[in-house]
This record gives sequence, structure tokens and C-alpha cells, in this order.
Amino acid sequence: MTSARVVARARVRQGWRRVRRAALPVLGASVAAGAAWAIAHYGLGHPAPFFAPVSAWVALGFTADRQPRRVAELAAGVAVGVLLGDLLVHVIGTGPVQIAVVLSIAALVGRFIDRGALFTMQAGVQSIVIVALPALQAGSPVGRWLDALVGGVLALMVATLWPQDPRRRVRAVGEEALTEVAELLRHLATGLERRDEDEVEEALARGRASQPVLDQWRDSASAARQSARVSPAFRRHVAELRQLEGAAVCVDRAMRNARVLARRSRAVVRETHDLAGLAALVEDVATAAGDLAGALGSGGDRGRARERLADLARRTDPWLVVPDDWHAQSLVLLLRSLLVDLLEAAGAEPGEARANLPEI
Repeated sequence: MTSARVVARARVRQGWRRVRRAALPVLGASVAAGAAWAIAHYGLGHPAPFFAPVSAWVALGFTADRQPRRVAELAAGVAVGVLLGDLLVHVIGTGPVQIAVVLSIAALVGRFIDRGALFTMQAGVQSIVIVALPALQAGSPVGRWLDALVGGVLALMVATLWPQDPRRRVRAVGEEALTEVAELLRHLATGLERRDEDEVEEALARGRASQPVLDQWRDSASAARQSARVSPAFRRHVAELRQLEGAAVCVDRAMRNARVLARRSRAVVRETHDLAGLAALVEDVATAAGDLAGALGSGGDRGRARERLADLARRTDPWLVVPDDWHAQSLVLLLRSLLVDLLEAAGAEPGEARANLPEI
């Protein structure tokens, strides 16, 4: 029951964070979709310009990842699919065979024009819609293509005039992921200090529920880096985005180590062990992870967090933290691995990170 409650709270918390990040992009895309419909309806005289808002929404989407090249690729894919569908429907009509023919042609033309998967996918989808919904005519064989073109051009204007730093979203998701690590460690420290198995179980459940955030960070960092490579405006950020992508991998490892640490702690808190020193050390690591989350989210210097983590790593001598208790000492060894991962996420080289650990 405790695990289910923790997971439910984590889902709600993560959902609200996604809503906050998406609110402004969704508002902008919604306004662009409405404006595209108005231009096609009142400006071009089309009675039902269905594909104008569709094109604007598909191209802009609900995320802040609106690099002009990506928006143009999506908008062009929609326009190509609609154009081919419009032309072919007037020649061969509609039906299952026509859908297969139009989709094949649209997809192959898409692959010829652009190597991007998004372009071909949108060309195919929109060609299917055109053939399956023949009643949505706009007055001419290319009327619906003009609607799609209006929406696509408007979306490209929004993306160009409202540039989004690709690092901003990656940093925000990274801060969220590191905060999850810090919160897991705080719950674990409380459980160790009080010898409370429920608190340790809650830490473990929270760690398991956080995996989608870690996956999202890694994926968004990779996508942002690839977009920045082809964007003249943001190409200078490629090195930092590569670092953020590497940090995402390190934090994912740190979270996995934290989950292992929480699982092993369940058995230890059931027995009589002096865990005060270990609990204090875990609490300090949680605080340092929170500091690292703040520095990463703001794009600031991670040097202070790195120094604090290095200092904590130097304190992880199992014989000093929990003398004469090999059960608790095994937990300190797990904490050492977690600290190395956090140090690498903070910018330390692997050898430099491990050099901070005392010899045992």
C-alpha cells in the first residue's frame, strides 16, 4: 500500500511538472492554430480549412523543442502528404486500394525528399487523412494543400521569431531527475536514522517511480544535441549539450545505485545496528545532490557541488563510518559508487572522481 501511494504521488508530481513545462508551448501552438484557421478561412475564403490548424499544431507541438529545422521538416511533411493526396484523390478517387496507393507514393516521395523520419511519417499520415476524408474539400484540387501551407508557414514564423534555447528544457528535466535522487536519499537517511523500514521502502518506491524522468532526460538531451548540430544559432551549445547528455547517463547510474542501496538497507534497519553515522552521511549526500540539481537547472557553475561531493567521497571509509559492523559497511561501499556517479555528473573525470575515495 505504501509503494502504491508513493508511486501515485510521484506520477502526479511528474505530471504537474510536465504541465508546467508544456503550458507556454501549448498556448503558443493553440494561438498559432487558431490564427492559421482564420487566415485560411477569411483570407483564402475556404469554408472548412481543416488542415491549416492541423499543420500548425503538428509542426509546433506541445514541447519547447522548436528548432526551425525540425518545425520546417514537420510542416513540409504535412504539406507534401496533403498535396499528393489532394492531387491523387481527384484522379483515382477514394477507397482501400486508393489509400494503399497514395500512402505508398507519399512515403516514397518523402524518403526521396528528406532523410528525416518525421518528414516521411507526416507525409504518409496526412495523405491517408486526405483520402479517407474526401468531404473536407476546400474548393480546388490543391485547396487543402494551401491550408496546410498556411499552417506550416505560420508555425515556422513562430519558431523563428520565438527561438528556444535547446539547453533550457534539458536543464529543467535534469534538475528534476537529480531532485528525485536527492529526495530518495533524504527518505533513506530518515529511515536509517529511525530504523524505519517503511521509510526505507518509500525511498525505494520513489526511486522506482522516477525512472521515466531519467529516461526523458537522456532522450531530450540526445534530441537537443542533434538539433543544435544543424542549427546555426545553437551550434555553439553542442559541447554543453553533450556534457548534459553524459551527465544524464551518470545520474541514471547513480539512481540505480541508490535503489540498490535502499534495497540492501531494508534488511539492515530490521536489526540492531548503529546507523547514525551512515544516516548523517547519506543526508549530506542528499543535500549535495540537491545543490547539484540547482546548479544544473540554472546553468550555473557545478564546481561548488563537485567540491562538496568530493569532500563527502573522502569521508566514505567504511571502517570510520560504521566500525566493526560489516552489514552497515557494505552500505557504505554502495554509497561510494553512487558518489562517483554524482561526481562525474558534476563534471569530474572518472579517474578524478574515484581518486577521492579513501583506500580500504
